[in-house]
Amino acid sequence: MRLALTLAALLLAGPALAQQPRPATCSRDLFQNEAGFRLQQTRLAGVATADQATQCRTYRDHVAYLQKARSVFAACQSGAERERNVAEMDSELVNYRALIANRCGGR
Repeated sequence: MRLALTLAALLLAGPALAQQPRPATCSRDLFQNEAGFRLQQTRLAGVATADQATQCRTYRDHVAYLQKARSVFAACQSGAERERNVAEMDSELVNYRALIANRCGGR
């Protein structure tokens, strides 16, 4: 009975949670995300032939960037666009964490 009440409360709260107001900084944050993506792509391309330590450091920095970008998408977008972007960030995080684990000894 307790579980049923908890589930009912979550289902009722779901739409209210999804409709929370966006942070006032969303326009800026989304713009910075876009600029950050271009910068990250340049950095990743720049270390393609670098030594392993440099690559690993860049990969770790990229994971930190992806986590931040994911948070911005989660807070500032809604609907299908939000779901698509958050899922893309989650997928990239999995890929880069696996890359770090394989190439960088998980360090």
